[in-house]
Amino acid sequence: MSNKLTPKQLHFARCVASGMSQAQAYREAYDCKPDALKETQQQAASRLMSNPMVRARVDYLIRQKEAGLAASAISDRERVLSKLRHMLDNAEPSDGNKLRAAELLGKSVGLFRDVVETQQSVSSDDLIGELEAMIESIGSDDADTGEMSAPSDQPLH
Repeated sequence: MSNKLTPKQLHFARCVASGMSQAQAYREAYDCKPDALKETQQQAASRLMSNPMVRARVDYLIRQKEAGLAASAISDRERVLSKLRHMLDNAEPSDGNKLRAAELLGKSVGLFRDVVETQQSVSSDDLIGELEAMIESIGSDDADTGEMSAPSDQPLH
């Protein structure tokens, strides 16, 4: 058997990589008769995809397509950022576009975040005092209601 794909196998692989279902790609590449059973076409397409060379070609074409999309996205991003930098550098000081360009550039690098972090530091002495006050209030509540508190050697659950 040859190491090359037939033109029909190559066409099938391209169709699958472009987003067609296997059965649709099979019908496209192999010019099926209108009265052919769909189940037969699906089985033939499945057998064709199980061919390691066809499968490898489909995987290769999908990787190429994804790499092209990623490169295009990076290119578009760089183009937009370049245009914003140009506007920022060349706009008049009173031009609103200059401010907007600076804002968009800042957002692109993550300068503006709506995250507010708050930290509260409490000294250990303050924390101990709060805990003691809570314990006393619990003890006085138990005394008022006449309930017994748990022995100190057993955990409260």
